[in-house]
Amino acid sequence: MTVNAPVASPKISILVSDLSKQGAGRWGGAVRTFLLAQALERIGVTVKIYGFVFGDEPCEPTVSDVPIITVPGEYYPGFIGRSRALLKQLDTDIIYALRPKPTTLGLALWHKRRTGCRVILDIDDWELSWHGGDGYRYRPSLRQLAQDTLKPRGALRYPDHPLYLRWMESRVSQADAVTVHTQFLQTRFGGVKIPNGKDTELFNPEAYDPQLSRQAYGLSDYRILMFPGAPRPYKGIEDVLLALDRLDDRDLRLVIVGGSPYDDYDQQLMQRWGRWIIQLPPQPVTKMPFVVAGADIIVVPQRETPAALAQFPLKLTDGMSMAKPILATRVGDIPEILQDSGYLVEPEAPEAIAQQIRWILAHPEEAQQRGALARKRCIEHYSIEAMSGLLSDVVRSLQSS
Repeated sequence: MTVNAPVASPKISILVSDLSKQGAGRWGGAVRTFLLAQALERIGVTVKIYGFVFGDEPCEPTVSDVPIITVPGEYYPGFIGRSRALLKQLDTDIIYALRPKPTTLGLALWHKRRTGCRVILDIDDWELSWHGGDGYRYRPSLRQLAQDTLKPRGALRYPDHPLYLRWMESRVSQADAVTVHTQFLQTRFGGVKIPNGKDTELFNPEAYDPQLSRQAYGLSDYRILMFPGAPRPYKGIEDVLLALDRLDDRDLRLVIVGGSPYDDYDQQLMQRWGRWIIQLPPQPVTKMPFVVAGADIIVVPQRETPAALAQFPLKLTDGMSMAKPILATRVGDIPEILQDSGYLVEPEAPEAIAQQIRWILAHPEEAQQRGALARKRCIEHYSIEAMSGLLSDVVRSLQSS
Protein backbone atom coordinates (compact mmCIF):
# COMPACT_ATOMS: atom_id res chain seq x y z
CA MET A 1 0.00 0.00 0.00
CA THR A 2 1.31 3.43 -0.94
CA VAL A 3 0.79 6.03 1.77
CA ASN A 4 0.92 9.74 1.02
CA ALA A 5 3.15 11.53 3.49
CA PRO A 6 2.08 14.87 4.97
CA VAL A 7 3.01 18.04 3.08
CA ALA A 8 5.90 18.61 5.51
CA SER A 9 7.07 16.25 8.22
CA PRO A 10 5.62 17.60 11.48
CA LYS A 11 6.61 16.76 15.03
CA ILE A 12 3.78 14.99 16.84
CA SER A 13 3.66 14.35 20.57
CA ILE A 14 1.32 11.59 21.71
CA LEU A 15 0.02 12.48 25.17
CA VAL A 16 -1.08 9.58 27.39
CA SER A 17 -2.70 9.68 30.82
CA ASP A 18 -0.87 6.70 32.31
CA LEU A 19 2.21 5.04 30.83
CA SER A 20 2.70 2.65 33.72
CA LYS A 21 2.71 -1.12 33.39
CA GLN A 22 -0.85 -1.05 34.72
CA GLY A 23 -1.83 1.62 32.20
CA ALA A 24 -0.98 1.93 28.51
CA GLY A 25 2.10 -0.23 29.00
CA ARG A 26 0.29 -3.30 30.29
CA TRP A 27 0.51 -5.20 26.99
CA GLY A 28 4.09 -4.32 26.13
CA GLY A 29 3.38 -1.97 23.26
CA ALA A 30 0.36 -3.71 21.71
CA VAL A 31 -2.22 -1.05 22.64
CA ARG A 32 -3.42 1.91 20.58
CA THR A 33 -0.82 4.37 21.90
CA PHE A 34 1.96 2.42 20.23
CA LEU A 35 -0.06 1.44 17.16
CA LEU A 36 -0.63 5.14 16.45
CA ALA A 37 3.07 5.83 16.94
CA GLN A 38 4.04 3.06 14.51
CA ALA A 39 1.53 4.24 11.93
CA LEU A 40 2.67 7.87 12.19
CA GLU A 41 6.32 6.87 11.83
CA ARG A 42 5.51 5.14 8.56
CA ILE A 43 4.31 8.42 7.04
CA GLY A 44 7.52 10.20 7.99
CA VAL A 45 6.30 11.93 11.14
CA THR A 46 8.69 12.54 14.04
CA VAL A 47 6.90 10.98 17.01
CA LYS A 48 7.46 11.06 20.75
CA ILE A 49 5.23 9.69 23.49
CA TYR A 50 4.69 11.71 26.66
CA GLY A 51 2.72 10.81 29.74
CA PHE A 52 2.41 10.25 33.45
CA VAL A 53 3.19 7.18 35.50
CA PHE A 54 0.65 6.59 38.25
CA GLY A 55 1.79 3.97 40.70
CA ASP A 56 4.16 1.38 39.35
CA GLU A 57 7.02 1.39 36.85
CA PRO A 58 6.85 2.93 33.37
CA CYS A 59 6.12 0.66 30.45
CA GLU A 60 8.75 -1.03 28.33
CA PRO A 61 7.27 -1.41 24.85
CA THR A 62 8.81 -4.06 22.67
CA VAL A 63 7.68 -3.09 19.16
CA SER A 64 8.84 0.47 18.66
CA ASP A 65 11.85 2.65 19.34
CA VAL A 66 9.72 5.80 19.66
CA PRO A 67 11.12 7.93 22.52
CA ILE A 68 9.00 7.82 25.67
CA ILE A 69 9.14 10.70 28.16
CA THR A 70 7.39 10.27 31.50
CA VAL A 71 6.94 12.12 34.77
CA PRO A 72 5.46 10.66 37.95
CA GLY A 73 1.72 11.12 38.26
CA GLU A 74 0.30 12.71 41.40
CA TYR A 75 -3.03 13.67 42.85
CA TYR A 76 -3.93 17.35 43.11
CA PRO A 77 -2.37 19.74 44.01
CA GLY A 78 0.92 18.03 43.10
CA PHE A 79 -0.41 17.16 39.65
CA ILE A 80 -0.26 20.82 38.61
CA GLY A 81 3.51 20.92 39.05
CA ARG A 82 3.92 17.57 37.33
CA SER A 83 1.87 18.83 34.38
CA ARG A 84 4.05 21.89 33.98
CA ALA A 85 7.17 19.73 34.11
CA LEU A 86 5.81 17.51 31.35
CA LEU A 87 4.62 20.33 29.11
CA LYS A 88 8.00 22.10 29.38
CA GLN A 89 9.55 19.10 27.63
CA LEU A 90 7.22 19.28 24.64
CA ASP A 91 8.78 20.35 21.36
CA THR A 92 5.93 19.75 18.99
CA ASP A 93 3.75 20.97 16.15
CA ILE A 94 0.79 18.75 17.02
CA ILE A 95 -0.31 17.14 20.27
CA TYR A 96 -2.16 13.86 19.81
CA ALA A 97 -4.16 13.55 23.05
CA LEU A 98 -5.38 10.04 23.84
CA ARG A 99 -8.90 10.09 25.26
CA PRO A 100 -10.84 13.10 26.58
CA LYS A 101 -9.27 13.28 30.02
CA PRO A 102 -7.88 16.20 32.03
CA THR A 103 -4.46 14.50 31.93
CA THR A 104 -4.49 14.45 28.12
CA LEU A 105 -7.03 16.65 26.34
CA GLY A 106 -7.10 19.13 29.21
CA LEU A 107 -3.33 19.62 29.11
CA ALA A 108 -3.29 19.65 25.30
CA LEU A 109 -5.84 22.47 25.14
CA TRP A 110 -3.96 24.38 27.82
CA HIS A 111 -0.73 24.04 25.81
CA LYS A 112 -2.55 25.05 22.64
CA ARG A 113 -3.66 28.32 24.22
CA ARG A 114 -0.08 29.06 25.26
CA THR A 115 1.76 28.02 22.11
CA GLY A 116 -0.73 27.79 19.25
CA CYS A 117 0.05 24.13 18.54
CA ARG A 118 -2.67 22.00 16.94
CA VAL A 119 -4.49 19.29 18.87
CA ILE A 120 -5.80 15.95 17.65
CA LEU A 121 -7.94 13.97 20.07
CA ASP A 122 -8.10 10.20 19.79
CA ILE A 123 -10.96 8.35 21.48
CA ASP A 124 -10.60 4.59 21.71
CA ASP A 125 -12.89 4.00 24.67
CA TRP A 126 -15.88 5.62 26.33
CA GLU A 127 -14.39 6.41 29.71
CA LEU A 128 -17.71 7.22 31.34
CA SER A 129 -19.06 3.78 30.44
CA TRP A 130 -17.08 2.45 33.40
CA HIS A 131 -18.96 4.82 35.72
CA GLY A 132 -22.57 4.47 34.59
CA GLY A 133 -22.33 6.26 31.25
CA ASP A 134 -24.80 9.08 30.69
CA GLY A 135 -26.43 8.22 33.99
CA TYR A 136 -23.34 9.13 36.00
CA ARG A 137 -23.93 11.80 38.63
CA TYR A 138 -21.68 13.07 41.39
CA ARG A 139 -24.01 13.96 44.25
CA PRO A 140 -22.05 13.77 47.49
CA SER A 141 -23.19 14.75 50.94
CA LEU A 142 -21.36 17.70 52.49
CA ARG A 143 -19.31 15.27 54.54
CA GLN A 144 -18.40 13.19 51.50
CA LEU A 145 -17.53 16.30 49.51
CA ALA A 146 -15.19 17.41 52.29
CA GLN A 147 -13.51 14.02 52.35
CA ASP A 148 -13.18 13.91 48.56
CA THR A 149 -11.55 17.34 48.41
CA LEU A 150 -9.56 17.61 51.64
CA LYS A 151 -8.05 14.18 52.15
CA PRO A 152 -4.63 13.73 50.48
CA ARG A 153 -6.04 10.82 48.43
CA GLY A 154 -9.57 12.17 48.24
CA ALA A 155 -11.52 11.11 45.17
CA LEU A 156 -11.72 14.60 43.68
CA ARG A 157 -7.96 14.97 43.95
CA TYR A 158 -7.52 12.27 41.32
CA PRO A 159 -6.91 14.14 38.04
CA ASP A 160 -9.17 11.86 35.98
CA HIS A 161 -12.09 11.54 38.38
CA PRO A 162 -15.36 10.70 36.54
CA LEU A 163 -16.73 14.17 37.26
CA TYR A 164 -13.81 15.66 35.36
CA LEU A 165 -14.22 13.11 32.57
CA ARG A 166 -17.78 14.34 32.08
CA TRP A 167 -16.51 17.92 31.89
CA MET A 168 -13.87 16.93 29.33
CA GLU A 169 -16.45 15.31 27.06
CA SER A 170 -17.94 18.77 26.62
CA ARG A 171 -14.53 20.00 25.38
CA VAL A 172 -14.12 17.45 22.58
CA SER A 173 -15.14 20.01 19.95
CA GLN A 174 -12.21 22.24 20.95
CA ALA A 175 -9.74 19.79 19.41
CA ASP A 176 -8.67 20.61 15.85
CA ALA A 177 -9.39 17.03 14.77
CA VAL A 178 -10.87 13.91 16.34
CA THR A 179 -10.12 10.28 15.55
CA VAL A 180 -12.04 7.27 16.85
CA HIS A 181 -11.85 3.55 16.21
CA THR A 182 -15.45 2.31 16.31
CA GLN A 183 -18.78 3.34 14.86
CA PHE A 184 -20.23 3.69 18.37
CA LEU A 185 -17.63 6.31 19.26
CA GLN A 186 -17.97 8.07 15.91
CA THR A 187 -21.72 8.36 16.41
CA ARG A 188 -21.18 9.76 19.88
CA PHE A 189 -18.21 12.07 19.32
CA GLY A 190 -17.87 12.51 15.55
CA GLY A 191 -14.43 12.51 13.99
CA VAL A 192 -12.58 10.27 11.55
CA LYS A 193 -12.82 6.54 12.05
CA ILE A 194 -9.36 4.95 12.18
CA PRO A 195 -9.55 1.29 13.21
CA ASN A 196 -6.64 -0.28 15.04
CA GLY A 197 -3.95 -1.61 12.74
CA LYS A 198 -2.03 -4.85 13.11
CA ASP A 199 1.59 -5.41 12.18
CA THR A 200 0.80 -8.07 9.57
CA GLU A 201 4.48 -8.70 8.92
CA LEU A 202 5.05 -9.63 12.55
CA PHE A 203 1.72 -11.51 12.71
CA ASN A 204 2.42 -13.63 9.64
CA PRO A 205 1.33 -17.27 9.94
CA GLU A 206 3.98 -18.44 7.49
CA ALA A 207 6.67 -17.51 10.02
CA TYR A 208 5.41 -19.76 12.83
CA ASP A 209 4.91 -23.49 13.31
CA PRO A 210 1.64 -24.33 15.12
CA GLN A 211 3.00 -27.65 16.39
CA LEU A 212 6.07 -26.01 17.91
CA SER A 213 3.81 -23.46 19.59
CA ARG A 214 1.64 -26.18 21.08
CA GLN A 215 4.67 -28.07 22.33
CA ALA A 216 6.20 -24.96 23.86
CA TYR A 217 3.08 -24.19 25.92
CA GLY A 218 1.97 -27.73 26.74
CA LEU A 219 -1.05 -27.67 24.43
CA SER A 220 -0.29 -30.62 22.16
CA ASP A 221 -2.90 -32.93 23.70
CA TYR A 222 -5.83 -30.57 23.15
CA ARG A 223 -7.85 -28.70 20.57
CA ILE A 224 -7.42 -25.09 21.52
CA LEU A 225 -9.86 -22.22 21.76
CA MET A 226 -7.82 -19.11 22.52
CA PHE A 227 -8.68 -15.77 24.08
CA PRO A 228 -5.53 -13.61 23.81
CA GLY A 229 -6.42 -10.86 26.26
CA ALA A 230 -7.63 -9.80 29.68
CA PRO A 231 -10.92 -11.46 30.68
CA ARG A 232 -13.65 -9.16 31.96
CA PRO A 233 -17.36 -9.93 32.34
CA TYR A 234 -18.43 -7.95 29.26
CA LYS A 235 -15.99 -9.91 27.09
CA GLY A 236 -18.17 -13.00 27.30
CA ILE A 237 -15.64 -15.62 28.41
CA GLU A 238 -18.29 -17.20 30.62
CA ASP A 239 -20.42 -17.88 27.54
CA VAL A 240 -17.57 -19.86 25.95
CA LEU A 241 -17.05 -21.82 29.17
CA LEU A 242 -20.77 -22.60 29.37
CA ALA A 243 -20.51 -23.82 25.77
CA LEU A 244 -17.65 -26.11 26.79
CA ASP A 245 -19.84 -27.45 29.60
CA ARG A 246 -22.48 -28.31 26.99
CA LEU A 247 -19.98 -29.96 24.64
CA ASP A 248 -18.32 -31.85 27.51
CA ASP A 249 -15.38 -32.80 25.30
CA ARG A 250 -12.28 -33.46 27.37
CA ASP A 251 -10.05 -32.75 24.36
CA LEU A 252 -11.10 -29.08 24.31
CA ARG A 253 -9.43 -26.31 26.28
CA LEU A 254 -9.81 -22.54 26.48
CA VAL A 255 -6.41 -20.84 26.64
CA ILE A 256 -6.49 -17.37 28.22
CA VAL A 257 -3.33 -15.40 27.51
CA GLY A 258 -2.45 -12.74 30.05
CA GLY A 259 -5.12 -12.82 32.72
CA SER A 260 -6.79 -9.80 34.27
CA PRO A 261 -4.58 -6.91 35.46
CA TYR A 262 -7.62 -5.23 36.99
CA ASP A 263 -9.04 -7.65 39.57
CA ASP A 264 -9.38 -11.34 40.42
CA TYR A 265 -11.97 -12.13 37.74
CA ASP A 266 -9.72 -14.68 36.05
CA GLN A 267 -9.37 -16.48 39.39
CA GLN A 268 -13.15 -16.56 39.71
CA LEU A 269 -13.31 -18.22 36.29
CA MET A 270 -10.69 -20.76 37.34
CA GLN A 271 -12.61 -21.66 40.48
CA ARG A 272 -15.74 -22.53 38.52
CA TRP A 273 -14.36 -23.76 35.20
CA GLY A 274 -10.78 -24.73 35.95
CA ARG A 275 -11.09 -28.03 34.12
CA TRP A 276 -11.49 -26.20 30.80
CA ILE A 277 -8.99 -23.36 31.28
CA ILE A 278 -5.28 -23.16 30.59
CA GLN A 279 -3.89 -19.79 31.59
CA LEU A 280 -0.68 -18.46 30.08
CA PRO A 281 1.19 -15.48 31.56
CA PRO A 282 1.26 -12.11 29.79
CA GLN A 283 3.42 -12.19 26.67
CA PRO A 284 5.31 -9.39 24.92
CA VAL A 285 3.71 -8.47 21.63
CA THR A 286 6.68 -9.92 19.74
CA LYS A 287 5.87 -13.35 21.21
CA MET A 288 2.11 -13.20 20.62
CA PRO A 289 2.17 -14.46 17.00
CA PHE A 290 3.95 -17.62 18.16
CA VAL A 291 1.37 -18.08 20.92
CA VAL A 292 -1.60 -17.48 18.58
CA ALA A 293 -0.12 -19.95 16.08
CA GLY A 294 -1.05 -22.76 18.48
CA ALA A 295 -4.78 -21.98 18.44
CA ASP A 296 -7.44 -23.91 16.54
CA ILE A 297 -10.02 -21.13 17.04
CA ILE A 298 -9.76 -17.55 18.30
CA VAL A 299 -12.81 -16.60 20.37
CA VAL A 300 -14.09 -13.02 20.68
CA PRO A 301 -17.43 -13.47 22.49
CA GLN A 302 -18.20 -9.84 23.41
CA ARG A 303 -21.45 -9.06 25.20
CA GLU A 304 -23.57 -6.11 24.13
CA THR A 305 -22.64 -3.50 26.71
CA PRO A 306 -21.54 0.14 26.28
CA ALA A 307 -17.96 -0.84 27.13
CA ALA A 308 -17.93 -3.54 24.45
CA LEU A 309 -19.58 -1.31 21.84
CA ALA A 310 -16.93 1.35 22.34
CA GLN A 311 -13.96 -0.97 22.00
CA PHE A 312 -12.15 -2.50 19.04
CA PRO A 313 -11.06 -5.97 20.22
CA LEU A 314 -7.36 -6.24 19.39
CA LYS A 315 -7.60 -10.01 19.78
CA LEU A 316 -9.79 -9.98 16.67
CA THR A 317 -6.96 -8.78 14.44
CA ASP A 318 -4.50 -11.08 16.25
CA GLY A 319 -6.51 -13.96 14.84
CA MET A 320 -7.24 -12.36 11.46
CA SER A 321 -3.61 -11.57 10.74
CA MET A 322 -2.60 -15.10 11.75
CA ALA A 323 -5.27 -16.58 9.42
CA LYS A 324 -7.08 -18.32 12.26
CA PRO A 325 -10.78 -19.27 12.30
CA ILE A 326 -12.51 -16.66 14.45
CA LEU A 327 -15.68 -17.25 16.45
CA ALA A 328 -17.17 -13.94 17.55
CA THR A 329 -20.44 -12.28 18.47
CA ARG A 330 -22.55 -9.78 16.53
CA VAL A 331 -21.61 -6.84 18.74
CA GLY A 332 -20.45 -3.38 17.73
CA ASP A 333 -18.13 -3.28 14.72
CA ILE A 334 -17.27 -6.99 14.80
CA PRO A 335 -19.64 -8.01 11.95
CA GLU A 336 -18.27 -5.21 9.75
CA ILE A 337 -14.68 -6.14 10.54
CA LEU A 338 -15.08 -9.87 9.89
CA GLN A 339 -17.82 -9.89 7.25
CA ASP A 340 -17.66 -13.39 5.68
CA SER A 341 -14.22 -14.23 7.04
CA GLY A 342 -15.34 -15.49 10.45
CA TYR A 343 -18.13 -17.23 12.33
CA LEU A 344 -20.71 -15.03 14.06
CA VAL A 345 -23.29 -15.78 16.74
CA GLU A 346 -25.56 -13.63 18.86
CA PRO A 347 -24.12 -12.39 22.17
CA GLU A 348 -24.67 -14.37 25.37
CA ALA A 349 -25.65 -17.51 23.45
CA PRO A 350 -23.64 -20.47 24.83
CA GLU A 351 -25.63 -23.05 22.84
CA ALA A 352 -24.92 -21.23 19.56
CA ILE A 353 -21.24 -20.97 20.51
CA ALA A 354 -21.15 -24.71 21.21
CA GLN A 355 -22.72 -25.48 17.83
CA GLN A 356 -20.22 -23.28 16.00
CA ILE A 357 -17.26 -24.81 17.82
CA ARG A 358 -18.49 -28.24 16.78
CA TRP A 359 -18.97 -27.08 13.17
CA ILE A 360 -15.58 -25.37 12.84
CA LEU A 361 -13.68 -28.38 14.18
CA ALA A 362 -15.64 -30.73 11.93
CA HIS A 363 -14.96 -28.65 8.78
CA PRO A 364 -11.24 -27.80 8.86
CA GLU A 365 -10.95 -26.97 5.15
CA GLU A 366 -13.72 -24.38 5.34
CA ALA A 367 -12.22 -22.96 8.54
CA GLN A 368 -8.83 -22.66 6.85
CA GLN A 369 -10.37 -20.84 3.89
CA ARG A 370 -12.12 -18.36 6.17
CA GLY A 371 -8.90 -17.82 8.08
CA ALA A 372 -7.08 -17.00 4.84
CA LEU A 373 -9.84 -14.55 3.91
CA ALA A 374 -9.57 -12.97 7.37
CA ARG A 375 -5.86 -12.35 6.87
CA LYS A 376 -6.54 -10.77 3.48
CA ARG A 377 -9.11 -8.42 5.05
CA CYS A 378 -6.70 -7.59 7.85
CA ILE A 379 -3.95 -6.62 5.42
CA GLU A 380 -6.30 -4.49 3.32
CA HIS A 381 -8.28 -2.75 6.05
CA TYR A 382 -6.80 -3.38 9.52
CA SER A 383 -3.03 -3.27 9.08
CA ILE A 384 -0.57 -0.63 10.27
CA GLU A 385 -0.29 0.44 6.62
CA ALA A 386 -4.06 0.96 6.35
CA MET A 387 -3.96 2.93 9.59
CA SER A 388 -1.10 5.06 8.25
CA GLY A 389 -3.06 6.04 5.16
CA LEU A 390 -5.99 7.30 7.21
CA LEU A 391 -3.73 9.15 9.64
CA SER A 392 -1.87 10.80 6.77
CA ASP A 393 -5.14 12.33 5.58
CA VAL A 394 -5.87 13.71 9.06
CA VAL A 395 -2.41 15.26 9.43
CA ARG A 396 -2.49 16.73 5.92
CA SER A 397 -5.88 18.31 6.58
CA LEU A 398 -4.47 20.07 9.66
CA GLN A 399 -1.43 21.29 7.76
CA SER A 400 -3.54 22.75 4.98
CA SER A 401 -6.10 24.45 7.24
